[in-house]
Amino acid sequence: MDNIADKIDRLAKTLGKRTPLEKDYISYENLRSDYESKANAEIRQLQHATKKDRIASLHGNADLNPDWRFNTLVNDADDVNEAISIAQSFIAAHDDPHWRNNSSHMMIFYGDYGRGKSHIAGAIAHELIEKYETSVLYRQLSSLLDMRFFSYDFNSKDSVGENFRRLQRDLLNVDLLILDEVCVNETMLKKNAQSWLGNLLRQRLVNHKNCILITNHELADLEIALGKYCAESINEYDKYKVRFTGPSRREQLGPEAISSTPVHQSAGTPQNAGQTYSQSPAQSPTHSNYTNRPQGGYRPGQDLYK
Repeated sequence: MDNIADKIDRLAKTLGKRTPLEKDYISYENLRSDYESKANAEIRQLQHATKKDRIASLHGNADLNPDWRFNTLVNDADDVNEAISIAQSFIAAHDDPHWRNNSSHMMIFYGDYGRGKSHIAGAIAHELIEKYETSVLYRQLSSLLDMRFFSYDFNSKDSVGENFRRLQRDLLNVDLLILDEVCVNETMLKKNAQSWLGNLLRQRLVNHKNCILITNHELADLEIALGKYCAESINEYDKYKVRFTGPSRREQLGPEAISSTPVHQSAGTPQNAGQTYSQSPAQSPTHSNYTNRPQGGYRPGQDLYK
């Protein structure tokens, strides 16, 4: 029995048409395989582009310094080496879904200024975003407390209240929350701030979300600065603690004068001699209203956290 190709060939000869060559025909199996291969390639390309967009969005939402990477970190001390080792173990543990979904972990970087605590935390976040598409949020605790304080101004015409409520949802839901400058400059939290932070940490604990805390306090002092409620919330986590010691890596101000502009003045003759100025008491730097006013509105011993 003739197949379809033979029938087409015989019909073409009858009509005086050119007979198609055997190689012009492609079997159904080969045609299907070719189309599937092209479709899969397009899907892979689309998935890659979509993943790239998701990662870019996660980076944007995290608010991280783009220079906080492991390859830009100066590893020249034992504390930094220990922190990197713990960080790499923390990142690798995300390969285990059970570890990731059934426990809450907290890394505490504490100690001296300028030792790279924030840098390492940011490097961890960047790798988690790119390897596991982990949602991250980096914030300084002082800025959160300020924003929370101003969100209670119900007469305000801006949207700070709505912005803080939206931020509060992000603080609860992101996979990794990085809180920097916790009780910065050895300050202490007010009671209502302690309650807010303690509740935030406890809700994240229940939802199996991870945290990184960065502080200049020693741990014993940090417990006092945060208050017992916050400290107990932290103690519920599986904790990894790294102490940073040593001089700051930041460029120092140095002993140089603020201005190197020379001042030319004749010896024994005050500059602007012979000129007189009239100045009202309110403008005079010796006026009591000026001298009694605290600089910048700050009083010694004042706690700025509300």
